[in-house]
Amino acid sequence: MTPTDFAPPALFVRPDGLRLAYRQRSGVGPTIIFLPGYMSDMEGGKAIALDDWAARSGRAMLRMDYAGCGASDGRFVDGTLASWRDDVLLLIDALVDGPLVLVGSSMGGWLALLVALARPDRVTGLVGIAAAPDFTDWGFTDADKALLMTEGRIEEPTPYGDQPYVTTQGFWESGQALRLLDAPIPIDCPVRLLQGQRDDDVPWETALRIAALVRSSDVQTLLVKDGDHRLSRDGDIALLIRTVASLLDSL
Repeated sequence: MTPTDFAPPALFVRPDGLRLAYRQRSGVGPTIIFLPGYMSDMEGGKAIALDDWAARSGRAMLRMDYAGCGASDGRFVDGTLASWRDDVLLLIDALVDGPLVLVGSSMGGWLALLVALARPDRVTGLVGIAAAPDFTDWGFTDADKALLMTEGRIEEPTPYGDQPYVTTQGFWESGQALRLLDAPIPIDCPVRLLQGQRDDDVPWETALRIAALVRSSDVQTLLVKDGDHRLSRDGDIALLIRTVASLLDSL
């Protein structure tokens, strides 16, 4: 690692004054854009490993924290799927020139699909890691939805951290408005989907559904039979890096 790896992240000021944290690495394009999952940030294991590989390979990369996440300003509970999508669009439009390859983990995979739809002229490849589009639709029971309507939020324990897993009514409604799995998805770039079949959060069949609905003919789904939701074991990380490297080499 270089000394800059330990420096505080850079901050980009949104039009409303809120500051978004990011780390940008110069190099050969297309620029890799890493999109973290729900209640995650740009300092997670997969993001760091991919960034280390980008550094060794001379590849351009951008990591970021959505508003209310990680080192960015704001409150997590004020974020919605639409607002976090707009954070991503704001940063890539302001900071990155040229083509992009999006790498999204879990909710970040949903965001990657939305960003690809919003910037079809720039996104030249997409990698989903346990991508979770429409999880507001299939990931909640009727009792959960009733609680959201009456209380405005749900708090649940999570095995991924000390803080409770919080879902707000605003986020849920935003997700429902941005569902993708009910119709063909007009994305034409190459797509790679990594999915564990022992994923307790995202049914592994979701990856097959995404693959079937994406319009591109260049779609590959890689199922990891003993893989969990995080896909963060050494072998999983190696598979991610091989997948991203192969995709970049093909462009």
